[in-house]
Amino acid sequence: MENRRTTITLALIVFICFFLPWVQVSCGSSTSRLTGVDLARDGHNSLWLIPLLMLVILLVAVARGWKERRQISALVPFIGGVVTAFLMNRERMRADDSSGLVAVRLTGWFWLGLVSAIGVVGVAAFRFLKGPEKTS
Repeated sequence: MENRRTTITLALIVFICFFLPWVQVSCGSSTSRLTGVDLARDGHNSLWLIPLLMLVILLVAVARGWKERRQISALVPFIGGVVTAFLMNRERMRADDSSGLVAVRLTGWFWLGLVSAIGVVGVAAFRFLKGPEKTS
């Protein structure tokens, strides 16, 4: 039960962070912030998988009928978290490759989302590797 709540919480954090500023670009005295949505609209179409995968994880975690199918209910968050962490890490590497003329830095919301995505992977792996529940 605790693993399910943790998965739901972490997936919600990643989902919400997608709509908050990820990248701050500054040149001189002007600054601009880009959200995950802005980056996805700007040609990084694979980023649309992040909110989609988090919604799938939330649906699987909330569904009561999947309780008996531990492997499936742990595999979906694991795969979704790995793909999300990969996509977010790729955005991190793109931000690091920017030129020195324009200052680009990642915001705390990005890091919170990335750590939460890695947390989803960890909780799912723990749940998957944990032995079957004992019925009394």
